[in-house]
Amino acid sequence: MHAHNSRSIDDSSGSVRSLYFTGPHIMNSVCVFCGSAAGTSPVFRDLAEQLGTELAQRKLRLVYGGGRVGLMGVVADAVLAAGGEAIGFMPRSLAEKEIAHVGLTELHVNETMHERKAAMEQHADAFIALPGGFGTLDELCEILTWSTLGIHRKPVGLLDVDGFFAQLTAFFDHATETGFIRPEYRGLVLEDVSPAGLLDQMASWQPTVAPKWTTLTEAPRP
Repeated sequence: MHAHNSRSIDDSSGSVRSLYFTGPHIMNSVCVFCGSAAGTSPVFRDLAEQLGTELAQRKLRLVYGGGRVGLMGVVADAVLAAGGEAIGFMPRSLAEKEIAHVGLTELHVNETMHERKAAMEQHADAFIALPGGFGTLDELCEILTWSTLGIHRKPVGLLDVDGFFAQLTAFFDHATETGFIRPEYRGLVLEDVSPAGLLDQMASWQPTVAPKWTTLTEAPRP
């Protein structure tokens, strides 16, 4: 059973109101964003394998982009090898290029990238970014944005190795210092160098207070 901690409704004013539910965060599945390449160092592959094994040992389902290549394939293979469940979501355009992982517990084919990302969010109770490129950053930043808007109330974390995310987190700090990211939103990004450590943080995570209202004409103050 998945934990759904928020929902939104439209009212007559055109505003979107987020309704928050109280209670502990339940984590049964984890969405992993990561590269479709394996990177230039074996430490990236090792980290993906460690995460996949840790997810399976904790009986946490893997939700991911459905690929068999790069770190995507590594983390899925590790989950399956350790007896866990791996659920993939892939747009039809990529599935037709035969890069989908055929050994998954479930593989869902979506029509667009937008549908794929929305489905991954709906099926996950937490989100972890491994090293990756533009696609990984796109997924990470979008899910963080959804958190600040109250679209979801789920933990988001970076799993680092060899300082891969150091420049990104330095940018997050700079954007906070210069008033573009609120300090409480900067705190939404959990960080650790080990899968066990990050998953422990997520298990005890409590959501921060987010604005309940956003409008098309009034942006939140920094």
